[in-house]
Amino acid sequence: MNRMINLHARTARLSCAAMALALATGGALAQEKVLRIAMTAADIPRTLGQPDQGFEGNRFTGIPMYDALTHWDLSKAEEASVLIPGLALSWTTDAKDKTKWVFKLRRGVKFHDGSDFNADAVVWNVRKVLDKDAVHFDASQVGVTASRMPTLRSARKIDDLTVELTTSEPDAFLPLNLTNLFMASPAHWQKKFDAAAGAAPADKAKAAWTAFAADASGSGPFKMARFVPRERLEVVANKAYWDPKRTPKIDRVVMLPMPEANARTAALLSNQVDWIEAPAPDAMSTIRSRGYSLYFNPQPHVWPWQLSFAEGSPWLDKRVRHAANLCVDRLGLVKLLGGMMGVPKGTVPPGHPWWGNPKFDIRYDPDAAKKLMAEAGHSASKPLKVKIQISASGSGQMQPLPMNEFVQQSLKACFFDVQFDVIEWNTLFTNWRKGVKDASANGSHAINVSYAAMDPFFAMVRFTSTKTFPPVSNNWGYFGNAEFDKLIADARNSFDDKARDAALAKLHARIVEEAPFVWIAHDVGPRAMSAKVKGVVQPKSWFIDIAPMSIE
Repeated sequence: MNRMINLHARTARLSCAAMALALATGGALAQEKVLRIAMTAADIPRTLGQPDQGFEGNRFTGIPMYDALTHWDLSKAEEASVLIPGLALSWTTDAKDKTKWVFKLRRGVKFHDGSDFNADAVVWNVRKVLDKDAVHFDASQVGVTASRMPTLRSARKIDDLTVELTTSEPDAFLPLNLTNLFMASPAHWQKKFDAAAGAAPADKAKAAWTAFAADASGSGPFKMARFVPRERLEVVANKAYWDPKRTPKIDRVVMLPMPEANARTAALLSNQVDWIEAPAPDAMSTIRSRGYSLYFNPQPHVWPWQLSFAEGSPWLDKRVRHAANLCVDRLGLVKLLGGMMGVPKGTVPPGHPWWGNPKFDIRYDPDAAKKLMAEAGHSASKPLKVKIQISASGSGQMQPLPMNEFVQQSLKACFFDVQFDVIEWNTLFTNWRKGVKDASANGSHAINVSYAAMDPFFAMVRFTSTKTFPPVSNNWGYFGNAEFDKLIADARNSFDDKARDAALAKLHARIVEEAPFVWIAHDVGPRAMSAKVKGVVQPKSWFIDIAPMSIE
C-alpha cells in the first residue's frame, strides 16, 4: 500500500509541475491557435521516431511527427479503421516467394529538415532496428519496434521509389505491422552524427540519437518546436505536408504528462489544458455540465490480466482460468467507470469476422466459478493466492488502480486471494517484453497491460505463438503449443481476406476456450475536450488524428 501511495504522490508532483508550465507559457502562445493536451503518460513519449509509453507514444509523438509506409484510416467515427497508403502508395508480394514484398513509394515527400524521402530512407530506417552492424543501429529502439513486426528481416532498394522487404516466413500481416515503423530523416541524423563527440562510432551514434530526439525530423503533419524531457513537447504545423487533408489548421500543440486522473480533470476544468485523456469517472457529469465535449467510441483495445503458464503457476489449471473469467462483475465495473467501458466476450466481439463461436462463454456467473474453484481444491478457507503486476497510470490502462481493486474484491467471492505489485507504467510495459520468467516479474502470476487488437498479430498472435516468447514479443506468460502454432501459420499464409478471417476465427475461438487471459474490459477511449476544439473524429481505433482538427 505504501508503494501505491508513493506513486500517487509522485504523479501528483509531476502533474503540478506540468500545470505550472502550462500557465507560464500561456501568454507567450496567446497569438497562436494552440491545443494543450494532458496525456496519461508520466513522461513525454520518446521523440526519435520509435515512441515508448505504449501506444500513447504512437498517438502523440509518432503519428503527429512521423509517417510510416502504411497508415490507419482515422477519418471515420462510424466504421472500423482500415489500412490505407502512407508513404507507400501500393504493396504486393512476389508471386513465387511470399517472403518478399515490393512497396512503391510516394514521390515528392520531404522530411522536416528538407531532405528527400526515398527508398534509401526506408532501408536506413529498417536497418536502425534490425541491423546490428549498421552505424546508426539503436538498440534502445528495437524493443518497441521489432516486437511489433517480428518477421521483418531486411530491406533492399530497387530504385529511388521502390523497395523490397523480406520476412522470415510468409506473413500476410506485414503491411498492418508496418504502421509501427516510423520514418526518421537519415540526413538529419547524419548531421547529428557528424557533430557528435566521441572517438568510437558507437559512442557517436548514441550521442547522435540523443541529439536527434531533442531536434527530431520526420515527415509528419507536425514538426518539433520545443522539447523538455518529463515536462512538455511542443510541435508546430508542417504547412508543407504532402497530404492536403492532414495539413494542420492548428498552429501549435502542447503535450503535457499528467498521469493522475484527478489532476488531468482539474487541469481541464480550470482551463489549463484543452484536452485530457481518460478523465476521472466520477467527474463525467461535471465535465458535461461545464460545457466540455466528451468523446468515446468502442474500439479494439482490451484491458486484461495476461496469465502465466510458467512452471508452478496457479493458472495452469484451466478450471481456475475459467473461474476467474466467470467471477468478474463487469457490469459493476461499468458503473464504477461511469459507463466508459465495453463488456468483453473475448478479444473481439460476437459478430466480428474473427469471432469463431468459442465454446466457453465469458460472463458473470459466480456460482459456476465457485464450483470450478471447489473442483480445483479451493475454498473460502483455502483461497488461491495470485499476484498481479499492475501500473498506477499509463497509456490505455484506463483507471488501473480502482479497476484492479474492484476486480480484486470481485474475485475474493470466488476464493481468490489477489495481491498487487504496483509499478510505474513504462517500467511495466518494458517488463511485458521480458516475460514472467525474468526477475522483473517479481513473483507475479499475471500482468495487467492493455493491448490494441486492431490487427491479427497485435490481437492474438503475439500472445499465443511459441515464436513470440520473450524477448521476441509480448507472450509474457509463455502460452503456446503446436496446435496454436499451426492455427497461426494457417492465418499468416492466407493472403486472401476471407480465408484469413476464417483461419483467425478458429484461432480466436481456441484462445477464448483456453483462456490465457482474464478478459476484464474493452476500452472506449474516453477523452474530454474544450468546446473550442473542432473537427474531432473519435474513430473506432486506439489512435486519433490531431492534424485535421481546428481550434476557435
